Amino acid sequence: MSEDNYRSSEARRKRVQRLKKMIILFLMISIAIPIICCIVLFGQVYGLNKRLDAMEVQLEIMLQSLSEQQQELEAWQAASQTTGQGEAVQGQALAEQLDVNRLTEDGTGTVSHINSIQEKEQETLHKVYLTFDDGPSVYTDEILDILARYDVKATFFVVGREDEASQDVLRRIAEEGHTIGLHSYSHKYSQVYSSVEDFSEDFLKLQTYVHEVTGVESKVYRFPGGSSNTVSDLPMKQFVEYLDSQDVIFFDWNVSSGDGGSRILEVDTLVKNATQGIADRGTSVILLHDAAEKKTTVEALPIIIENILAMEDTVILPITEETEPVQHIEVNK
Repeated sequence: MSEDNYRSSEARRKRVQRLKKMIILFLMISIAIPIICCIVLFGQVYGLNKRLDAMEVQLEIMLQSLSEQQQELEAWQAASQTTGQGEAVQGQALAEQLDVNRLTEDGTGTVSHINSIQEKEQETLHKVYLTFDDGPSVYTDEILDILARYDVKATFFVVGREDEASQDVLRRIAEEGHTIGLHSYSHKYSQVYSSVEDFSEDFLKLQTYVHEVTGVESKVYRFPGGSSNTVSDLPMKQFVEYLDSQDVIFFDWNVSSGDGGSRILEVDTLVKNATQGIADRGTSVILLHDAAEKKTTVEALPIIIENILAMEDTVILPITEETEPVQHIEVNK
């Protein structure tokens, strides 16, 4: 074969190889593009399904509320037709639903009667307290949005964060009717539990700060690590006695979601941990955390609330100074 023929043959071979590569690349792109489009569409469909599920839950709640209102209206109309005193019957029903703290005794025994009714109702209810430790955080507003969606009040045991965003969140917690509890200013065990004097300084710093920001003088406290922690070298009774001298009551928990550790738990696990055994207890104080690394806690919260609200004779309440505390240690006063 002459040199010219060889060169011509080699050039044709290279062109054929380039053409093959282009064809292969074209085929790969032709296959990859539909696959990528399918993945993107699947993600969009999944997101739409999640939003649709959330909307269905909200719609179900609205329909249930509408049904209850319709039943109340029909009951009132029936009573009105029977007695001829519809306005009086309706007034009595509304009076029994009012907060007794806003009523005044008029000598007729109305307040004591309503108190008696509410006390009997409360005795039959399973009381559930949702409590969030360690906030404010980047998720506090989202937690508050969820609580507002279900018209549920909770308790936030906060620490000393003085940035503007944290102050706004603290004010929102108070304005929306939730309870602000104290959880130490620093949350550093070595500082908080080093002595009663250091504990007192930390406590008063946080109590004063919360009062300045929100106007709330909190009288409820949760020890970092709980009253049964094994970190403090001093007997926890000493710190309890100090709180007692300040007319402050401490609250532990008897239900843990399990989100306090470094390991991030799945939503299903958090829901199971937070709701199991509620029907077997008169009072359930659930420990949850409001922290930057606790995203699954926020994702689990709507399901936790829905599961609790679906239970018979169960009510979700915020902790107050009158709430019977759950405490890990016994202290003789």
